[in-house]
Amino acid sequence: MNTKDRKKPASQAADAIILAVETSSRIGSAALARGPGLLEEVRFSGPMQHSSELFPALAGLLSRHGRVPADIDEIHLAIGPGSFTGLRIAVALAKTMHLAKGVRIVTVDSLDVLAANLSDALSPGTEDREVVVPARIAALFDAKRGQFYASVYQHVATAPDEVSGDAQEGPGYRIPGPNNSLWQKIAPDRLMTAQEIVDGYAGPAPIGLLGDGLLYHRDKFAPDRTTILPERYWNPHAANVHRLAYQKARDGRFADPLALTPFYLRGPEVTLRKSP
Repeated sequence: MNTKDRKKPASQAADAIILAVETSSRIGSAALARGPGLLEEVRFSGPMQHSSELFPALAGLLSRHGRVPADIDEIHLAIGPGSFTGLRIAVALAKTMHLAKGVRIVTVDSLDVLAANLSDALSPGTEDREVVVPARIAALFDAKRGQFYASVYQHVATAPDEVSGDAQEGPGYRIPGPNNSLWQKIAPDRLMTAQEIVDGYAGPAPIGLLGDGLLYHRDKFAPDRTTILPERYWNPHAANVHRLAYQKARDGRFADPLALTPFYLRGPEVTLRKSP
């Protein structure tokens, strides 16, 4: 990703007022948190409503919890890949808030946020006790032209504090899986076709698939080598943006506002009008 992190003193972890924004997928969302605790998440009413619903959602969150914009200490963003328009809106918001009040910015990978959806599967009291979470999953957004923005993850049945590694060399967070496990990223974000995903990463057991890239293209995946996970897991959530980003904020890993740009992975299509 081209969003440079800058090491700064960690936030006042328990007291920071945080906005989290997810606008990289079809259905956006926003959340308000205080330190590690999520106060509320709001999901937009329909697909591609980022520009019309983001600011009212943020205003409503602040109002319901007795806060004003001047109270915000941090903004956590899903930085991409994903919707070009949605990512631009989120980055512009973050830069404006930094310029206005010095709000600190934390970014996380949008596909990692999607993978974190499965942390709630099989949890006690959920409706998904019957869901079998595969050992390997692929998180997918539609990239058009017969391709997906995709990342692949391996299930690691290890408690987070038992996993070694230098956070400065990695994303700065661990992706939670079901039952206090983790998702280990084994293929970084890239453009792939359905055939490349299946041939490259489906093993003896089918690979699990999730993400709104399946909305119109699930029939491209061989059913004997893939498992389509329930549609309720297909959209990343602002609550999980905060869940991942807070790990970075706790370590003082904030983005450089001047260098902050969306992680497009591929540039937007531009059609030039021919001169008469």
